[in-house]
Amino acid sequence: MSGNTVLVTGGSSGIGFEFASQLLKLGNTVIITGRDQARLDTTKKKLPTVHTFQSDAGDPKAIAALYAAVVKQFPKLNVLINNAGFMRKINLHAAGNELEDLNSEIETNLSGPIWMVQQFLSHLKTQESAAIINVSSGLAFVPLPISPIYCAAKAGIHSYTLSLRAQLKGQSIRAGSAVDRNSAGGYIRSGRFDRFKGDASR
Repeated sequence: MSGNTVLVTGGSSGIGFEFASQLLKLGNTVIITGRDQARLDTTKKKLPTVHTFQSDAGDPKAIAALYAAVVKQFPKLNVLINNAGFMRKINLHAAGNELEDLNSEIETNLSGPIWMVQQFLSHLKTQESAAIINVSSGLAFVPLPISPIYCAAKAGIHSYTLSLRAQLKGQSIRAGSAVDRNSAGGYIRSGRFDRFKGDASR
């Protein structure tokens, strides 16, 4: 749990911030990403030794650019934590649901981690010991009807991680998922439900 170089997507708040904070205390080099530069700057003030990169975890071009920058600056990167995600309340009966907008949670919460793994996998294979952690949710198993797309995405990331783990058998890379049980029982305070307060869409 120490001496690693760890990349955490969505590390400026919630579970990602807590990952970064605890991993730094254990003596790791920690890199975080986020879309909001102001939040990254605030996190840097709270965690002075963390390294930050502004990047959108739901954008393949941004992921490719992130890979080039991170691997060049941190060639010993050996742990990837796919944490970035967001959760919305969606009424499937509502008129005006844009088809492309409905997919935005899939892009960030499911496609994003898949793209990140595919982009960083070849580099992780070069490390003596490496790990991939995809943050799932209790809602992958017990869906919350008011957030149907988020729950579907988390179910998808759980299934994908099981397949990833099987395909990495015998490799130097371990893969697994961390379950955000705040949404199912209250073990991890993620802040994801805070988006619902006074906001009908997020």
